[in-house]
Formats: sequence, C-alpha cells, structure tokens
Amino acid sequence: MKALTISDPETMVLALQDEIRRSHEARYDHRLHAVLLVAQGLTCPEVAAMLGDSVRIVQYWINRFETEGFAGLADADRPGRPPKLSEQHLDVINNALRESPADFGFSTNHWDGKTLSSFIENRFGIALGVRQCQRLFRQLGFRLRKPRPVIAKADPDRQAEYKKTPRNYD
Repeated sequence: MKALTISDPETMVLALQDEIRRSHEARYDHRLHAVLLVAQGLTCPEVAAMLGDSVRIVQYWINRFETEGFAGLADADRPGRPPKLSEQHLDVINNALRESPADFGFSTNHWDGKTLSSFIENRFGIALGVRQCQRLFRQLGFRLRKPRPVIAKADPDRQAEYKKTPRNYD
C-alpha cells in the first residue's frame, strides 16, 4: 500500500497546532495524548518533540495527571478582565449609534471611534480607547462608514483644470 503524505507539511503542522490550541476540547485531547505516550514508555522530551510542546509543559501535564487525574488535564476557568461596559451601557450605546452624533452635541455627521469614545466618556465616565470603540461597532452589528469626500460633488471643469494630463475625446 502506498504511504500517504501531507502536502506542505511544515505549514500544516503549524496550522494543526494552532487549531489544537484554539479549541478547549482539542487542548484537553492533546494533553491526553501526551500522557498516553508517556504511559506507553516514551520520555517527556520525546513526547514534547513529537507534539511540538516544551519538555517542561509535558512534565507539568504528567505531574497534574498523577496528582489530580483526568481533571488535572482540563482547562481551568480563565475569566479574564471584567468588562468596563455593562449590558445597560451597551443598550444605550446601541440606541445612540442609530442616531446622529449631532443629536448628542458632536460636530460630526458620522460615528467613528473617536466620537464614540468621547460619547462613552461624557455619558458614563468610562474611558475607552478609539480602537476598542471601533471593535464595539462590530460587536453591536454596525459597520464603520467613512464620510464621502467633498470632491465627489466637485465642479467637472475645475477637476479638468487640475488634472496633469487632460483627456482628448477627439
């Protein structure tokens, strides 16, 4: 029987490792495989090289498995930083984004990260960066619209004057 191969194995190994790290179940299964290989007689350095992990992390998994059993291989809760904006804040922001910024005392006609950041600071006293406010647009289902430049409504004769190479339609 012909041996099967993976095309572009270097790239695929990295992609597979990323996919394993992304999924909670896959990370647990990955640790199970490491423990299984050690239980079958391989050393921690051999398993680490085989699975693409550090020797120390494989040793850590083995020690946790020995002391806590299967529960020691499961991901621990990682709550992260608590959000600055509550659900009530998000509702107010969602409703405000459906209105014009001018309705809230801003001089612009379109919402952008800077304007939203100022709105949140003024309304709730919470400082969010412009980039975080741009993410907030997407989180709330909005697309960031950029205003059309005035040149779109410019005088065609003045545009023709400005161009370096005039068109000849002869």
